[in-house]
Amino acid sequence: MSQPGGPKPTIDTTAYSVPIYTVAAGQPTVRVSLDGPPNRALSAAWRRVPVPSEARPAAGSDGDLVVWQPATEHMWEFWRMRKTRGGWQARWGGAIADVSRDQGVYGPRSWPGATRFWGVPATSLALAGGLITLEDLRRGEIDHAVAISIPDARADTWALPAQRSDGTSRSPQALPEGAHLRLDPKLDVAKLAIPHLTMLIAQAAQRYGLVVRDTSPNVGFYAEDPTPTGNDPYSGPGGYFEGRTAEAIAAAFPWSQLELLKMRLRGASTSHG
Repeated sequence: MSQPGGPKPTIDTTAYSVPIYTVAAGQPTVRVSLDGPPNRALSAAWRRVPVPSEARPAAGSDGDLVVWQPATEHMWEFWRMRKTRGGWQARWGGAIADVSRDQGVYGPRSWPGATRFWGVPATSLALAGGLITLEDLRRGEIDHAVAISIPDARADTWALPAQRSDGTSRSPQALPEGAHLRLDPKLDVAKLAIPHLTMLIAQAAQRYGLVVRDTSPNVGFYAEDPTPTGNDPYSGPGGYFEGRTAEAIAAAFPWSQLELLKMRLRGASTSHG
């Protein structure tokens, strides 16, 4: 999925990934101001958000951040979030009111007044969906589909469950966002000579698949940003990367064995009812 000499596959962790702040029921709430396109329902969803005072958005221009409150089953996500003298602000994002029952795709059921244009990813897929979490890595198993980003996604076309796209490629061979891939089920993943983390991703890709969530300069996976923990569990000899680089972990994935599953395509001119 990468061209020879082109951008190398990678795994985003401490930048351009997703820090998740899990908060207790009694966490004080603050207003997060929407400084992007006006949206009354989204502004209302952000009126009382339990953002910890020490929260830090992901490094990089996207500035993503997720707040998850298990006691209320509420989750909020933010794009280009920042703390100013006047308080927290974000350019765009979303909110989900009943996480355990939600499909992880923004729409009218996500929150009162929500639409398919909510959400940080241009696909309307929830930002935390498909993330390789620290809990996954501690458990030693990724028991869900894994989100990936790709360069040159197809323009004006997407595959369900995606609800929209920011793809730009006019090639009919380009993958649309929302595409679902899997590793060949006949591949004996256990016999591959690959790093442990790559093995976990490969096993998840075989059982649950990979879903194209975003466009980016590189083909890439997203592993939870560890900023809220105060430590980097990926780096160093004892880290999840085993002393390797993110590019080395991703490059060891058996990309040539991926299969594209049947797609339900939609486009700018089609109905989304």
